[in-house]
Amino acid sequence: MIGVIRKTATYTDPARAKELSLVKLSTVTTLRVLHHTGATKDNRLLTKRYRAAAIGRTGGGNYGHGLHIAYAGLANVDFVAVADHDEAGREQAREVTGASQAYADYHEMLAAEKPDLVSVCPRWTDCHLEMVLACLEAGAHVYCEKPMTWNLADGDTIVSRADALGRKVAVAHQAVYLPRIQGLRRLLRSGRIGEVQQIHAHGKQDARGGGEDMITLGTHLFNMMRYFAGNVRWISGHVTVDGRELGPEDVHEATEPVGPVAGDSVESYYAFDSGIAGFFDSRRDQAGTNQRYGMEIVGSEGTISLRGGAGSELMFYPYPVFRPAAQDQLWEALEDLPDESLGRGNTLALEDLIQAAEQNREPISSARDAVAALE
Repeated sequence: MIGVIRKTATYTDPARAKELSLVKLSTVTTLRVLHHTGATKDNRLLTKRYRAAAIGRTGGGNYGHGLHIAYAGLANVDFVAVADHDEAGREQAREVTGASQAYADYHEMLAAEKPDLVSVCPRWTDCHLEMVLACLEAGAHVYCEKPMTWNLADGDTIVSRADALGRKVAVAHQAVYLPRIQGLRRLLRSGRIGEVQQIHAHGKQDARGGGEDMITLGTHLFNMMRYFAGNVRWISGHVTVDGRELGPEDVHEATEPVGPVAGDSVESYYAFDSGIAGFFDSRRDQAGTNQRYGMEIVGSEGTISLRGGAGSELMFYPYPVFRPAAQDQLWEALEDLPDESLGRGNTLALEDLIQAAEQNREPISSARDAVAALE
């Protein structure tokens, strides 16, 4: 049986932090949910040149979703090295990035190259804590694949150590860096659909549907929900397996090392401080999996439907009540917002990470946000 656990925590980010009391109904303990920093509009050419590197792990999460190749468009960055224990993977990464050096041991790379920026690329979370901490101790700012960690304690450790060392950690929730998603947030704040009342988010719901979908892809959705709606005050959820209530014996390892998961059906509710109600659902092996992933944002005067990781399918229903029988009430495409690939978000995230370091602020999708998304 799932219990309610109440914990209180304080963050010390001078710009945004505030103490929150949180309740979460889940097998994962909720510790913190934090206010999200706004997207920077400062795209000025930065004056300092940066040395960058990447850590991959071929056969163990590889290079994630292209975090090592996103430096190519950055004029003020010299990409100098890659590290990978696998020789073939290492040489391939060196070729595709144009790095002058390649190392089997990332500790050696950090000591020899002294990079300012490092991408921690593996998709698997079992190595993230060690890799990110090593980069921070070496003096680098970090861009880490999501989920940043598989548990909250490791996430807290990263946040604490980055603060102590004065380093910045950004996490690859790429969508919130895209002009399309940032433009959508401006539309919501301008009242395009009236008062935002609800956000209904949906996992991909393939063979990983339920608990694994919630951690592997769900963190993107939760991060975006917080980007639109702000902090969460309390959370409840219902998790089942084969139609029955979840038990301790149902906890198992995921198909990839992203930590223990449970449940083939997850239904959850999120009460935001802003008064917005949030919902998430994921069930295993549902029809139309490629079309399910996304969310509907419901307002007092209309609804916006967002589908796909980059929100490529972005539709507007400019009516207060959804009435399928009203044939004159049609969905409209939001064509005035730029549509770019999710991969473009990696480059934009690195630009923002550099600006965050120079301006001494949190990245748009920070380590703190990653902990909150995991919660």
